[in-house]
Amino acid sequence: MSEATSHAQQPLPTTPSMAMLRTLGLVAAISGFLVVLAYQITQPMIEENKRLAIERALYQVVPGAVARRDFVLTADGIAPRDPSAELNGVLLYAGYDADGKLQGIALEAAAQGYQDVIRLLYGYDPKCRCIRGIQVLKMAETPGIGDQIAKDPAFIENFRALDVSLNDAGDALRNPVVAVKHGKKTDPWQIDAISGATISSNAVARMLNDSAQSVLPRVHADLEQLTNPQNGGAP
Repeated sequence: MSEATSHAQQPLPTTPSMAMLRTLGLVAAISGFLVVLAYQITQPMIEENKRLAIERALYQVVPGAVARRDFVLTADGIAPRDPSAELNGVLLYAGYDADGKLQGIALEAAAQGYQDVIRLLYGYDPKCRCIRGIQVLKMAETPGIGDQIAKDPAFIENFRALDVSLNDAGDALRNPVVAVKHGKKTDPWQIDAISGATISSNAVARMLNDSAQSVLPRVHADLEQLTNPQNGGAP
């Protein structure tokens, strides 16, 4: 047998299974550590950016507000939010004027749009029992069509005084918020939809109606906590 033949018949070296498993385990552990580290580093920045975005939006949807205070709505009523405690309820962003008088409340709402979930902040004025404005916080709708819910002046005009008054029992809206075909709005609780973007328009109407039906009766039942905040008063 020639030297070449003998060399060809020699078995190829193999990597021990335990060594491979140790290597894979080490790689997985390092990857997991890096993911956790990246989350811990970026999470405070993400939260701060969200806080600033909501604060900017609040002053747009609550006319006259120059200061804000956060509350939590739970089954027990309304209480000031403790930032160090886990959130267990609905966040209410109360806006106050320079004299500490309540100007309105901003709330988040969301619904499925044409391409993705649309999330917005809307301002509620308890004096007129109406929505005073909306600001889109997250959206991935079709450019030039669905994204007009954040740009179209006529659509935005729907929310200068959108009626969300309660019924006589105070446990639901007197009239549900609905979107109607463009140019067919006849009542103050209706939203004049954007032509060609009915899915996005309907999503806005649906999220506002669902949020208002669920939250506003409970807000009015404990409104004193917002008009005369405890633990130090208005900011």
